[in-house]
Amino acid sequence: MKVFPFKALFFPTILLCVAFGTSCNIVKKESKTPILLRTETATQSELMKEVNRFARVGSMRAKMDLKFEDNSFAEFGTKEAYRAADSELVVQRPGQILLKVQAPFIRSDIAQMTSDGVGFRVAILNDGGSGKFKKFVKGTNNADYSRLQKTLGTPGNGNGDVKAAKENVNAFANLRPQHFTDAMLVRPTSEANIYATSTIFEEQDDQTVNSKSPIRRVMRGYYMLDEYGKSEDGSMRILRRFWFDRVGGIRLARQQLFDAAGEIESDIVYGKEGKLTEGTEFTKLPLEIQVTRPKEKYAIKLSYQNPELVTIGNKFPDAAFVLQNSWNLEEVDLDKRLSEVKIDGPTSNAVKTGANSFQ
Repeated sequence: MKVFPFKALFFPTILLCVAFGTSCNIVKKESKTPILLRTETATQSELMKEVNRFARVGSMRAKMDLKFEDNSFAEFGTKEAYRAADSELVVQRPGQILLKVQAPFIRSDIAQMTSDGVGFRVAILNDGGSGKFKKFVKGTNNADYSRLQKTLGTPGNGNGDVKAAKENVNAFANLRPQHFTDAMLVRPTSEANIYATSTIFEEQDDQTVNSKSPIRRVMRGYYMLDEYGKSEDGSMRILRRFWFDRVGGIRLARQQLFDAAGEIESDIVYGKEGKLTEGTEFTKLPLEIQVTRPKEKYAIKLSYQNPELVTIGNKFPDAAFVLQNSWNLEEVDLDKRLSEVKIDGPTSNAVKTGANSFQ
């Protein structure tokens, strides 16, 4: 076996490195990356315990600021954000709710709505001028009214399409009181369901840091607690997903609710925490709650006007959660319209007018 001298291999290698510059070196280059925030650890039982701590709130009455964002025109690349309105909210387990929305300053009711846990009633009292949306709408909480939705179509005529769409859609047309019950009254965990825990890191902006700060972009860690229920065919389907912020402690930051097809029904984000009521029992609860309903194309942000004046634990009569048409508004029965669609087919007047238009 022939052995090559060391110099025969060394000098050609040196010549190649000289010829190709730094290609033979390991180059270290610094670049900016999101700051990885330190995370805390928790067990699955501790996460479930935190969900059940939220669930201790059985009823609530509060004055709140309500900010509505209408995404009905997202297909045109636009949305409408409304000025914050005053609202009065009463919720009670298992699914009762009363919500009154008032125009700021003049204290005039825009809408009132209730749900007794089975059905809902919505009175639109101020629609911004035309009056054609002022209706009293009734329906069933778990009904699917997607077949009654007005189709906006695809953009083709520029701003004219947006204008035509806005003339046929009212901001509160898809607002349903039961959309807020699970946001305000988190349901406890159940032994009948199955739970699984995982972790995720999400890149985001730290809103507490100046927008021009080099440390604004961070990598934040979360626990995810998924809740699964058994379907009639024996398969498992996801019901809820809880996001727990792991930075500086363990905090319930988000709750997602899913329908039977696994699509997100509600995406609920919980903001900064604080104390509710004058006592010390209900601490470390969210002072801001944002509910996004992708199917209904709207989002609402709720914040307590005075957290210490919130009342928790009172028992309210069932009649408080069944709204009466004391204004003699034209009534719209969505269940009746849905039955007409099933009988007449997709070309019926119920589809043409749609649930959004209430015509």
